[in-house]
Amino acid sequence: PQLLLCIFTLVLVPEAKDQSKAAKGRRRGLARPPTAPPALAWAPEEPYSSMAEYEHSIQDMVRQLRNGSEPGDTKCQVNLRLWRSNRRSLSPWAYRINHDATRIPADIPEARCLCTGCINPFTMQEDRTMASIPIYSRLPVRRLLCPGPAEAGHRPSGKKKCHKKYQMVMETIAVGCTCIF
Repeated sequence: PQLLLCIFTLVLVPEAKDQSKAAKGRRRGLARPPTAPPALAWAPEEPYSSMAEYEHSIQDMVRQLRNGSEPGDTKCQVNLRLWRSNRRSLSPWAYRINHDATRIPADIPEARCLCTGCINPFTMQEDRTMASIPIYSRLPVRRLLCPGPAEAGHRPSGKKKCHKKYQMVMETIAVGCTCIF
């Protein structure tokens, strides 16, 4: 999740700035092409060569969450000594594991905002005149199409056996938090 947020920030935001600068140049009559290639030229064609690699990277993040010991995960405070952006933000967040047995991967790290308001950068205290809200991203997952009999709420009839089938779907997951006025 943090990786997705970082990729978005590093890849898409500079491209938008370059496009904005090019548009200003055209308005002023300076129609010269940008000297640097577009930001997306540096991104790999396929971030993950297979779904297995993608799922493995998600599981690595889950393992880090389970093995990590973050003190004060429930406190609405900024810690400038930590390198993780989720704890340095004016709208800090922590990660929890979103578990769903009918999904592959079954465990996905999901952000939850630690503050109702936002941290005031001058006082470093929570200011409830602003609000912390989650930032959502859509992630590809494989969803089980045929739920088990206990999940369907009835006993199996014995006539037809259900074969497990998974379908690729996009699932909305909170990847961070931001502050709004």
